[in-house]
Amino acid sequence: MTYAGGPPPFFEQGGQWSIQGCCGLALVLWLTAGLVFPADGLDQGADGEFEKRTSSHFVLYQDVDIDQTSGLRGSRRFEQDVLSVLESAYRSADQKLGLRPDGPLTVIVYDPAVFDRTFSGQFRFPVAGFYGGRVHIRGDTVVTDRLVAVLHHEYVHAAFDEENGRHVLPAWLNEGVAEWFEARSLGLRGVPSHQRRRLRVAAAQGRLYALDALSSPSFGHLGPEGASLAYLQSWSFIDELVGLRGTRGLRDWLREIVRRGNIDRATRRVYRDRIGALFEDHLAALAAGR
Repeated sequence: MTYAGGPPPFFEQGGQWSIQGCCGLALVLWLTAGLVFPADGLDQGADGEFEKRTSSHFVLYQDVDIDQTSGLRGSRRFEQDVLSVLESAYRSADQKLGLRPDGPLTVIVYDPAVFDRTFSGQFRFPVAGFYGGRVHIRGDTVVTDRLVAVLHHEYVHAAFDEENGRHVLPAWLNEGVAEWFEARSLGLRGVPSHQRRRLRVAAAQGRLYALDALSSPSFGHLGPEGASLAYLQSWSFIDELVGLRGTRGLRDWLREIVRRGNIDRATRRVYRDRIGALFEDHLAALAAGR
């Protein structure tokens, strides 16, 4: 899920660890339990129907209420731009994360009013998108930086599920990697200083989460403030791992996790330490003001 309780966190405004083995759709079912989805026919959009367009790796449905079909601000241009962003995310995730799902992924971009009406109240905090077997996005009439970020974030969840469907990933890994990838899509390298300050304040107040507390399948049970901190803390930890071994190390680590389903084994192989020890080191650094 993409947290939408305000501007993205990067804008200035505002033991043995193994993945739990389970049936292929366990993560999807956990995320979508109790959610009400539109009919499979996708025929109740803002314009009366969902438009469909395909690319090499994606099937896009969109129902954003755009008055014209052609032109720079027409619906066809919007669909082409969304698919271009998704194909860019596909290539970037292959390069940076080692994720390259085979089958076409379905992405549904809703008119904002339809998204809010359909999914309002089904999460404990505002969301701009989520993954539940298909990618669901709160849309816009043009492709904005915010929409680019959300598309990249949710693509990571979809790619993980396609390649790692036998296992449930802990939320700190799933959301942390998605947040890191989202930030990279907007040209950010590292957690900005104002967000680092927020983490250091939370550390001084004893409010940072332990690894176990971040290891449920999602942060959907948390309230807005708790979810915001959990997303930020997870991103910060993934960014710390990138600082240790670079993007290549992150890619090797994720590929090992996807292949073998054992986080601690992958961590020892790539980072020469236990995941729990690395996480505690990260907490200690934040508590020390670093």
